[in-house]
Amino acid sequence: MSARPGTELGERRPRRSPLTRFLMTLPAAAVSFVFSSAPAFADLKICNRMSYVVEAAIGIDDKAATATRGWFRIDPATCRVVVQGTLIADRILLNARALGVYGASPIPQNGSDMLCVAQDNFVIAAARQCRSGQTQVAFTQVTPTQGADGNLVSYLAEDSEYDDEQARLAGIQRLLVIAGYDAAPIDGVDGPKTQAALAAFLKSRGLPADIVSSPNFFKTMIDAVQTPSATGLTWCNDTPHKVMAAIATDDGKSVTSRGWYRIDPRTCLHPDVTGQPKQIFSFAEAIDADNRVIKLKDRPLNWGGDKQLCTRETKFETVEQTDCGARGFGATGFGAVDMSSGGKTLRFAMP
Repeated sequence: MSARPGTELGERRPRRSPLTRFLMTLPAAAVSFVFSSAPAFADLKICNRMSYVVEAAIGIDDKAATATRGWFRIDPATCRVVVQGTLIADRILLNARALGVYGASPIPQNGSDMLCVAQDNFVIAAARQCRSGQTQVAFTQVTPTQGADGNLVSYLAEDSEYDDEQARLAGIQRLLVIAGYDAAPIDGVDGPKTQAALAAFLKSRGLPADIVSSPNFFKTMIDAVQTPSATGLTWCNDTPHKVMAAIATDDGKSVTSRGWYRIDPRTCLHPDVTGQPKQIFSFAEAIDADNRVIKLKDRPLNWGGDKQLCTRETKFETVEQTDCGARGFGATGFGAVDMSSGGKTLRFAMP
């Protein structure tokens, strides 16, 4: 091992493995990777060209040991530096998820490495064997490229292949739709419809027009989405537990159920409902850190009703509501939501 610049040969420094240095670097705020076969550039960045605010977790394989770390929040059209300086590793892996405001994460994970993560910020030194409060998720190996600034960079992208400007606008459009404003289609293309929806959003919140260019604008929008609204459906989680919710809409011809939406404790969420359905149904259940349904006196802690609709444990959307079991679904009791006043807030509370 060669001496680092500024270190005298006679000065003893404790030797640290790449995994140890990885775990001792920055707090969870960004993502960066360097391979042992790559040149020693200063940093590596992850850049988000998706229309979602994402949270990323990274994994590092080094000499048969694997560590993971997360979550690193990255807004659309922004980059975050992670693990400043050179990190030597055999393999670097990545998992990314959308924030809970978007419902079940739309980001596909096609990697074959199943590594442990936790729900909140975490550092896991031995990430192939999960402990209590940890779950396995799929990580994908990534190969960063050298950017114009000499650092390494890896991009998160959608099939739409947005550039930075389009990703930012599409991200704003998506949150406007969730907040109940008509900014569809979500395409990253500016126009009168998007501008009218954005102006109405700013006016309703008493915000100046120039806040749109603020680096904190996505936080402002997400806070708005998580505030009870006088229109549309709002879920509010008043429990100390994480709640997973599903929604169903009846357009008069068929009933579509979909989930899951993650609602963290003491927060609210507007599920995205397009069009003007004749009836809306809701189901929600509280889960623990191991994603197991919480039970009180041997009864699941959930909020639903008598309308039997199809759901499954993973992300789903289905218009078929018969023979649930034969199609790999389960029948779940949803409750009808009275939307006659134009808006409804459902509050999930401990009994």
